[in-house]
Amino acid sequence: MIPQPSPIAIGVFLIFVGATLALSFWFGSRAKSSAGYFAAGGEIHWFVNGVAFAGDYLSAASFLGICGLISLSGYDGFLYSIGFLAGWVVALFVIAEPMKRLGRYTFADALNSKFQSRGITLAAGLSALVVSVFYLIPQMVGAGSLIYPLLGLPHWLGVVVVGLTVVVIVATAGMVSTTYVQFIKGGLLVIFSGILTVLILREGLVARTDAAANEPQTLTTTADGRRLVNGVPQGLGEGQADLRPVGHISRLPGEIERTGPLGPLQYLQMIRDSEIVLWKSTTTIENGDKSVTFSPVPTPGEDILRPGRSALFQGLRGDALWPKLNFLSLMLALFAGTASLPHILIRYYTVKDQAAARQSTVVGIATIGAFYVLTLYLGLGAMTRGTIDLTDSNMAAPLLARSFGELIFAIVSAIAFTTVLGTVSGLIVAASGAIVHDLISGVAGWELSDHHKVRLAKLASIVVGAFAILLGIWFKGFNASFLVGWAFSVAASANLPALVMILFWKRTTKQGVTTAIVVGMVASLAWILLSEDTFKTVYGYPADEAARLACVPFSQPGLVTIPLGFLTLIVTSLLTRGTAESVAAAKASR
Repeated sequence: MIPQPSPIAIGVFLIFVGATLALSFWFGSRAKSSAGYFAAGGEIHWFVNGVAFAGDYLSAASFLGICGLISLSGYDGFLYSIGFLAGWVVALFVIAEPMKRLGRYTFADALNSKFQSRGITLAAGLSALVVSVFYLIPQMVGAGSLIYPLLGLPHWLGVVVVGLTVVVIVATAGMVSTTYVQFIKGGLLVIFSGILTVLILREGLVARTDAAANEPQTLTTTADGRRLVNGVPQGLGEGQADLRPVGHISRLPGEIERTGPLGPLQYLQMIRDSEIVLWKSTTTIENGDKSVTFSPVPTPGEDILRPGRSALFQGLRGDALWPKLNFLSLMLALFAGTASLPHILIRYYTVKDQAAARQSTVVGIATIGAFYVLTLYLGLGAMTRGTIDLTDSNMAAPLLARSFGELIFAIVSAIAFTTVLGTVSGLIVAASGAIVHDLISGVAGWELSDHHKVRLAKLASIVVGAFAILLGIWFKGFNASFLVGWAFSVAASANLPALVMILFWKRTTKQGVTTAIVVGMVASLAWILLSEDTFKTVYGYPADEAARLACVPFSQPGLVTIPLGFLTLIVTSLLTRGTAESVAAAKASR
């Protein structure tokens, strides 16, 4: 895909980024204390915080990744939306009010409110740092994907632009500016996704029968690094390829050519009764040249709207055990991970009381639910309107917007870019809080004034931002939703068992909490790094060799590592309960 930047797109982009930075500098003049930097002083209105929840959650994985997955595989991509939304049930009924009651700045505060243990602070701080870094990867990948068609900059430069902008945002005002950036972009994202959906329904569906729409495309990377499209050198800078955007309907019911405007349910029914061309990839390697051929596959719409088409969810249709467990493991991680993400948890500290925390969660659920319904139409719209970039599924939604005109493309892309800015800002605030408040102040025992805490947090944000830039460049081309599943798995395995058991099991000990966090974090990371998917997509092994080298039977760890975290906490707490009671009795007798 060769970029075609326009003055309109560049102008809208600069307006959005300029407004975001101006907002940050303005709030920066008001947030001088550590309470203001890490938690906005607890003064955010519950409605603003609720929409900001949605802004945090509707990240690159949601807007770019899910729309891309739906455009490539149909209903399977929508299963991510269901899993992401379902996790808010846990957040509302289990986590919201206790989190506000127990903590001040970070996730470790809540876990350590009862024990005041350096071991818990260390484990929880490291866990927050690891999860934040894992969640940063898909955001930065999405940023690089957005910058290329919007401004014509290569992926690596797009990642650098985002990283530097975010560091400026975080270093100026911390959580205050992050909250209002998330509030504004969360609202705009839902509004303009709704506008796109209305445009999709108003234009209806069109069948294409021309031969050009069904021609296979081959992308070849030669041994010396050149890129060829169908054997011809093409593309601009950094090896970007200009494969033709694809996606169309090959047959509508009744052999009609166009449906005209459709209602939401009529649209889905028409998709179900149509034949749609999807695309499969075949990779060959010869004399050091790697060629990926994308071939059209006419597919019944009814099949597209059923789960189990993609490789990730193929277990839903077959009899094999491991693919089924892989699907269940992913869904469990998405369901349990929401209430375990550090940048989500710290938002409960930005409101004044427990009632506001609950109200914020309700507003967040409503906003997020509305958006996820819209992703189904955005993904199917990209699937049928010829706006899928086969080299980067993350661009489905912005390219869909471009098919309706340059102005809406510019606005949607700028909103998506702001989405990345806001989410990355929240993650870096969470990471810098873990470094300064938990590790340096809580574990190392440094006595820091508010002024020094804020200064160190700003320095930490620069380091984390630089690391995020490197990761975003390294993981170029990965689907954002696929990557964010890793963060959810680690968060659910390391954080959720400790948080739930502290709230609901009185026999929990500090040793149990510390051990559960460490075991859950290490086990989930090890499982991910030793899985077939990682050997294939990250380490670059061919599929057959990746399957042979994999040390675990399926790729998603949650089904094993989340129960392992609970079991570790229970066993360790039972074994150390006597010691804890003895220490408490000794203190009471002094």
